Amino acid sequence: MNLTQRDKKHIWHPLKQHQTHPESLGIVKAKGCILTDENGNEYIDAISSWYTCMFGHCNDYITSRVSAQMQQLDQIMFSDFTHPPAVELSEKLIAILPENQVKIFFNDNGSTSVEAAIKMALQYYFNKQEKRTVFIAFENGFHGDTFGAMATSGLSVYNGPFEDFLMDVKRIPTPDGTNHEIILEQLQNIIQQNNIAGFVYEPLVQGAAGMKVHNTEGLNEILQFCKANNILTIADEVMTGFGKTGKNFASDYVTTKPDIICLSKALTGGLVPMGITSCTQKIYDAFLSSDIGKGFFHCHTYSANPIACAASIASIDLLTSDEIQQNIQEISLAHKSFNERIKKHPKVKTTRQMGVIYALDIDTNMERYGSLRDLLLKSFMAAGVFLRPLGSTIYIQPPYVISKEQLNKVYTTIEKVLDSL
Repeated sequence: MNLTQRDKKHIWHPLKQHQTHPESLGIVKAKGCILTDENGNEYIDAISSWYTCMFGHCNDYITSRVSAQMQQLDQIMFSDFTHPPAVELSEKLIAILPENQVKIFFNDNGSTSVEAAIKMALQYYFNKQEKRTVFIAFENGFHGDTFGAMATSGLSVYNGPFEDFLMDVKRIPTPDGTNHEIILEQLQNIIQQNNIAGFVYEPLVQGAAGMKVHNTEGLNEILQFCKANNILTIADEVMTGFGKTGKNFASDYVTTKPDIICLSKALTGGLVPMGITSCTQKIYDAFLSSDIGKGFFHCHTYSANPIACAASIASIDLLTSDEIQQNIQEISLAHKSFNERIKKHPKVKTTRQMGVIYALDIDTNMERYGSLRDLLLKSFMAAGVFLRPLGSTIYIQPPYVISKEQLNKVYTTIEKVLDSL
């Protein structure tokens, strides 16, 4: 039996309806931007395997650093010990994060980085003897699959069966450049009727919603409102972080900086799982007390795993290198050129871009999460390109090491598939 057949016997895949989509393709090798299946077929990974492998799969620099670390220290509990990779990573992260971030809390993945942030916000007020239990979040946001992260997410396709068990979250529209005053009025009404602990948001780009881009000035006004009303702000940079928007973090575009930032995905260059929640000195200080109960009692067994820290250190080295920064600019320019011709295609409804993130919406009556998405995915894979549409939204988020030839193949494949619809 091949991998696909063996897989079907025992494995339950995420985000998949196994009755209608029972098979999963067996991938046996990945290098750079190329995925290779068990039959030797190759595919350009044009979405960096869910925005993680931004420096390419099995990047030699990252794997060499991790290999060296594996010979020195593999795992150590982090509640009582520290180690060189954790300390070095904290120093490197603080150097590139927004200037108000001073403390690093380690966790396991994107969802748990958000979960920790939500618990920080709730306990921040609890420690101050203030009861604040309600959060604000954008409509159609996505923050993960653990319960706090689910509650702040606004996509019912993920959360439907669990909505009766989630904490109270009030939703507001994303700013589009014209609705600032309406949003601020809504916020004023919300805070008058609720005890708000925090505002959780994806800064400037909503990933799972279809790479929807919102207005920078409008977001800044919302953050200023929160700051003026003593509402903690939590930026979910799990998707947007580490160069994808053209800057190290999407929050770098916004004048008002968040109190807490959530990180994962490209943090380790996609090599191993890890998440981080960073915060300001004000947040950290609220947990300092002679009362042990005011400490932050949240922990993961693999917090600050030395191997994951080594991968993250190497990833930051690459991100801040002249070569990768130049590549980011070149991909961004290539997207702009592609957009000039594809936006005129009769099947294209809207387009948008920020840094290496590019998305287009197809003008069609076919159902968003049904036959169209499946048709697009199969067509792209048949052409040797891995693009995973979000319903009728096609997006590109390629590794920074993608070649011009590979990127052009991604573009031409999209055009040919649109022509065939």
